[in-house]
Amino acid sequence: MIDIHHHLLYGLDDGSPDIETSLAMAEAAAADGITHIVCTPHASSNFAYQPELNQERLAALRERLGDRITLGIGCDFHLSYDNIEDALKNRTKYTINQKKYLLVEFNDFMIPQNITDVFYELSIAGQQPIITHPERNAVIKRNPERMKDWIREGALVQITSSSLTGRFGKTAQALSFQFLEKNWVHFLATDAHNLDSRPPKLSEGYEVLEKRFGKETAERLCVTNPRAVFYGEDFPRQPQALDIADEHSGQPLPKKGFFGRLFSRD
Repeated sequence: MIDIHHHLLYGLDDGSPDIETSLAMAEAAAADGITHIVCTPHASSNFAYQPELNQERLAALRERLGDRITLGIGCDFHLSYDNIEDALKNRTKYTINQKKYLLVEFNDFMIPQNITDVFYELSIAGQQPIITHPERNAVIKRNPERMKDWIREGALVQITSSSLTGRFGKTAQALSFQFLEKNWVHFLATDAHNLDSRPPKLSEGYEVLEKRFGKETAERLCVTNPRAVFYGEDFPRQPQALDIADEHSGQPLPKKGFFGRLFSRD
């Protein structure tokens, strides 16, 4: 299994606090059947994204772990004005392994109505957005139908493994199953932060997927799709997403300033 969302790099955000914890998390992930991890430190108002330091910490972990697990680098990218502007100027700064896939996280309190235009602009810049854990987002919980426009625009979707087992509550669990039943989900990931409350466990979610949706779905969400992302390959053909019109919703952006439109409430 391949985990594309994991806060393994130490001392950078609210994930691992030190190298020993990181090593223990990586060993636990390997024992769980995870072969590859994308280390995804936050880029947010609370945590600065520091590419050089990230690479130093990544190299230290690789040296200690050897060939027991394959590590990559990405980002838990918060959709703020400054971040978006920087990502559009620096195409591979935040993407997974400096290729073409980008994990994006919504604010829990407000998602601008024109966020679809962000995904359009990122895609034009060669970055494929992957929405992280929408089943846990308070805004989406109130209006999950908003997902339709983003998926129609081409955004991919990652849910958290432990949401399937109820760790994040019944609403997140129910919403996860609803998205899965509609083929709106492309990845399962741990979003691991530590060894206890947010552990690096993917196998439990895999087992839920296999039991409820079949082995092909479990393999697609935990191995095949994540592998394409890890190595920057073309995304595999997916089952038809249900309840979403076939026509592509992306339209040429109006001449009005992009960021003015993005953060307007119209």
